[in-house]
This record gives sequence, structure tokens and C-alpha cells, in this order.
Amino acid sequence: MKNYKEVIECVYADVKNVTDTGKVADYIPELAFVDPTNFGISITTIDKQNFGVGDFEKKFSIQSVSKILTLTLAYKFEDAKLWDRVDVEPSGNPFNSLLQLEADFGKPRNPFINAGAIVICDVLLSHLKNPKADFLDFCREISNNTSLNYNVKVAESEKKSGFRNVALCNFIKSFGNIKNDVEEVLDFYFYTCSLEMTCKELSEIFLFLTDDNFITIKGNRILTMSQAKRVNAIMLTCGFYDESGEFAFRVGLPGKSGVGGGIVAIHPDQFCIAVWSPKLNKKGNSFKGMLFLEKFTTKTASSIF
Repeated sequence: MKNYKEVIECVYADVKNVTDTGKVADYIPELAFVDPTNFGISITTIDKQNFGVGDFEKKFSIQSVSKILTLTLAYKFEDAKLWDRVDVEPSGNPFNSLLQLEADFGKPRNPFINAGAIVICDVLLSHLKNPKADFLDFCREISNNTSLNYNVKVAESEKKSGFRNVALCNFIKSFGNIKNDVEEVLDFYFYTCSLEMTCKELSEIFLFLTDDNFITIKGNRILTMSQAKRVNAIMLTCGFYDESGEFAFRVGLPGKSGVGGGIVAIHPDQFCIAVWSPKLNKKGNSFKGMLFLEKFTTKTASSIF
């Protein structure tokens, strides 16, 4: 941890002063109120040591980072059958694109673009009696953190402005790949994206993807080793929309971004690191978050390659 602590402090100081050319995701009205100067980092190692710097204990809407959690729960329920509904290929298109769905007959390219995450939410609706409460309980169990909650204002803000997601869900339904009521699927989807966490909490909740022997506080395994490996693989190839290749090239870790400005990255058997800076680049990923992680993995030689 000593080496990580020094590197993080050094890179944080370096990146903090870089001119941020990004823009806050104000197309979700509630996110426009977030202070764009927030910048935090937290790392948690496989032996539960933690170190954070900057705004690492401020809560923020994790947005698409939550797609790892919905995917994990759906994968637990469905195992390999899940891939009949959603593919595992990089999209090469923006995260909210309708174009590919037409060509692929309503089967989303991967679970991390919006279309794929909406199908995953539909899968979960078919398994959960009280979807929003049950999903929250799942997140609280794997993080051992009973304080996790949704940001209702963000969820409702997304519901009022999420016309593209409404179109995606209806379009997929027309191909028969949404089984439940469209409004219920979308309501659940918007709430999962509104989940609030700090960088510290994010770096802790995804330890199950770093540790082959991870057991929850209730004594449950989350995924098999094989399943965890596959989730990490999808994160590496699809976790950053149409900038996923760039992230693998520059950072070299499995990861996932969200338009709230959060990024989580995983080094299997070593650590989970979370970065938050709300201003996004043109591809929808945190400008400073990407830069920080590139410098961090370079200095620590912690790319998986």
C-alpha cells in the first residue's frame, strides 16, 4: 500500500492542475448541479487496505458503473443462458445508439451499452419479487455497507429526460427481447443508474472481481471464478463505450465508466481503484479519470499486459 499511496498522491497532484477540457453530463438535468471541480481517488487492495485522496468520500451518482452490478446479479441467475439475450462484443458505436439494434435484430452488442443494460434489467425483473429493494439488498451485501441507496432525484430526472432510453427499450421490445412491461423495465433501469456511492465505497464493492476467494458477510460467493473472469473480460473490451480499446491501450485494466464521472478499474488478485471527476470527454468518459488511471498504471507498472 505504501507504494500505491505515494504514487496516487503524486499523480493526483499532477492531474489536479491539468486543464480539464471535459463537460458535465447536463443532459441528465440533476447531474448539472454537481460541482465540476470534484476530484477523488480511492484504492482498496485484496487484503482490504484502503487509501484515498481528494473528494474520495463524497457521494455521487455512479450511473453506468452500476451496470457491472446488474450484470453480476443477472449472471448469477441465468449463467450462460444470459448470452442468448445479450452479446459480449464491443459496439464501436455510442452507448445510446439505435443503429446496431436494427442490424442485430434487437440483441444488444454487450451488457454495458444502454440497450444491453436495459435487457439485463428486464432479465432481473423476471427473477426479483421487489426489483429495486432486492437489487439494493444485493449491493449492500457484497459491499457490507447498509447505507447504500438510490438518489431518487437523479432517477426521476432521468425518467423525465431519458427519451433515447425509452426508444431503445420499445425498439428491443418490438424484437421480442424485452419480456416485461416497458415502463417497469425503464423505471428499474433508471433507479439502478442513480445508485450513489463514494470512491471509497466503489473501490470496496468490486473486490469480488479481484479476489477468487471472495465471500460476502452472509457467507455467499458472488460469482464462480469462471464467471468473474468473463465479467472482467467484458469490462476490458466493452467498459468504456466506443473508447474501450483506447482505455485498454492506455490503462490496461478491466474497468467501467459512468456519465456521473466515476470510473472503476480492477487488477485481478491485487486491487480495485475508483476515480471520480465529473467532466467528461467527447466519448462520455471522465477526462481526468482516464488521465489519472493512465499515469497511475504507467508509474506502478500495474497493467495486466
